[in-house]
Amino acid sequence: MENGTEKNDERKDAVKNETQKTFSVMALAWELGYLIAIPLVALTLGGRFLDKKLGTSPLLLLIGVVAAIILSSYMVYKKTIDIMDQK
Repeated sequence: MENGTEKNDERKDAVKNETQKTFSVMALAWELGYLIAIPLVALTLGGRFLDKKLGTSPLLLLIGVVAAIILSSYMVYKKTIDIMDQK
């Protein structure tokens, strides 16, 4: 009878570990999405706003997009390095 109980415990642990892995992957996906989206939106809107104020359209908008790509790439790189160091 104990053998059956041990197998049930092992199955519960396996399901729990799988669920934790799934939530961990989902959290990482959300975090990476925000690391990319927030700088892109903020710097693009900032560039557009400054272009309208200064009459330099589309120069500052493009600078904002390029800066957002560089910043997002760096942050994703740092996050990837952090994850690799944990393993």
